[in-house]
Formats: sequence, C-alpha cells, structure tokens
Amino acid sequence: MTFAMPAPAQTAPAQTAPAQTAPARADPEETAPLPDDAVVDLAAWPHRLALTEVLDRLDQDLIGVRPVKARVREIAALLLVDQVRARFGLPGTRPTLHMCFTGSPGTGKTTVALRMAEILKGLGYLRRGHLVSATRDDLVGEYVGHTAPKTKAVLQRAMGGVLLIDEAYYLYRADSERDYGQEAIEILLQVMEAQRDDLVVILAGYRDRMDQFFTSNPGMASRIAHHIDFPDFTLDELAAIADLMIAAESHRFSPAARRAFREYLALRMAQPRFANARSVRNAIDRMRLRQASRLVATGAPVGRDDLIRLEPADITVSRVFGDGP
Repeated sequence: MTFAMPAPAQTAPAQTAPAQTAPARADPEETAPLPDDAVVDLAAWPHRLALTEVLDRLDQDLIGVRPVKARVREIAALLLVDQVRARFGLPGTRPTLHMCFTGSPGTGKTTVALRMAEILKGLGYLRRGHLVSATRDDLVGEYVGHTAPKTKAVLQRAMGGVLLIDEAYYLYRADSERDYGQEAIEILLQVMEAQRDDLVVILAGYRDRMDQFFTSNPGMASRIAHHIDFPDFTLDELAAIADLMIAAESHRFSPAARRAFREYLALRMAQPRFANARSVRNAIDRMRLRQASRLVATGAPVGRDDLIRLEPADITVSRVFGDGP
C-alpha cells in the first residue's frame, strides 16, 4: 500500500524593501574622487590635517588681533572647502595666495606668516611650509648685475614655502635714478605669477607706505589677493603679553611691580618708536638685567623666589619715568 505525500504548501514570496544605502562618508586621508551622494564631515577634516592645532596655537601665540585671526580662519576655511570640492570633481582654479600684512612693528605679522605657512603645508598647498624672512638688503644689490643673483637666491631658499618681505616699500625708491630695487621687483613679479603654485609671497609694512608702494607698482598690487591689517595692541593686551613672556622665562611680577609695569607701558606707548610686543620684550630684557644687578649688589643670600620675582625697582629706574614714577 502506498501513501501519497501531501504537496508542500505554497507560500507567497517574501516582500523585501529596496536596500537603503547610506551616503559614503569621505575620509580626509583618501584622495579618490567622491560619488555625488557622498557626505563630508568638515569638522573632522581640519583635525585630521592638523589645522585645528595650528589655529589654536595662533590663538595662544597672539593675544588680541581678533580681526587678523578671523581672517586667517576664513582663508583656511576657503582652502579646505576648495579641497573638498576637488574631491567631488567640481571645477576650480588654485586661489591666489599672495598677501599683504600692514600694521605697526611688533603686532604679530611674522608670527601669523609662520602659522600661515604651516596651514598651507597642512592643506597641501605648499610642499615644505617653511618661512623665509627678507628685507631690501637681502634682495637689492649695490651695483649693476648684483641684484638679480641676490633676489634669485632668496627666492630659491623660499621655494615650497612663504617669503615674508618686511618693509617692502623700501624696494622702490623713486627719488634715486641709480637704485636697483626695481629690478628686484620685476623678478619678484615674474616668480609670483609663474611659480605661484610653489611660493607664497607676503609683503609687510606700514599701511600708508604700502598703499603708496602699490600705487607706484600696479603689477604688484594686482597679484596680492589678501590684505590683512594688524591693529596696535591695547594697554590690557600688552600687559597680558608681558605676563606670558615673563612666565615663559620663569619670572613673575610682584603686585607692586605689576602696577609699576602698567604705568611704564602707558607712558611708553605715548613715546616715539613704540613697537608693541617688541617693545614689551625689550622692556622685559632690561628688567631682568636690573633684577640681576639688584640681587648681586645686595650681597645677601638669595632663594628661588628671589630669582623669580620682579620688583618695582627693576622697572621704575627706566628713563621712561623721567624723574620718577
């Protein structure tokens, strides 16, 4: 006897929803093109490229100058977004990065130029990211045939990084027919245009004199994309800068010395040739000299706190006070 096995039950095929794929997340370490639906976490990119560290260090190095810091962050953001656009295959050209820094001496122009070089290196816009500082004497020769090799030698050292030319307006002297500065300017113009992918030039100096320089050299003005003005420091900012400087040298003000130094700053700021943080540094160097002389002159034993502490006597003997504080 045989038994027929029942046919298996027919079940309807399971209905599955179409697979939902999350947009690809871009990795800043990669260089491959991104699909159109990819997403980029911009907050992660500056960290991977060490931009956050560089910008934070700029905040630590420089007190005040908020407009300058804001402009540096804007430039960094522009370059970062341009890199992301390139990953999506969006067309674009390399931005012109030559700059002009204007302001009084000691307002942080060299420090910002150094940090800018680090930012451009981190973003891949510069292959070395070093800073070369130069003045007219480094670029302009004293006789026929001397300027070109001097200028080219400085440019060669700066290639792959940033060339900072301080008091750039001294390159041009309209009142001298035998001046060779114009030759240096012409060489700079050629290199700033032809090799802008491998060199960033920053011209620095007083604002009014730089304006005159650009008026006399329109070719140079047309190659400068970013003009950043550095304001003078306030009294409070200079006092805070002094605190950072003396702390870095394991010194500190006594309460009375702190009051005396603020009075010194207020008087010094009103005098000629005041150079902001540079003048603060010079004042601290002189205070340390006076402190050392004072400690040696006493002939008494000194302890650790004596070696650290600065007193009013180390400040008020300055000629800035005239006959006394």
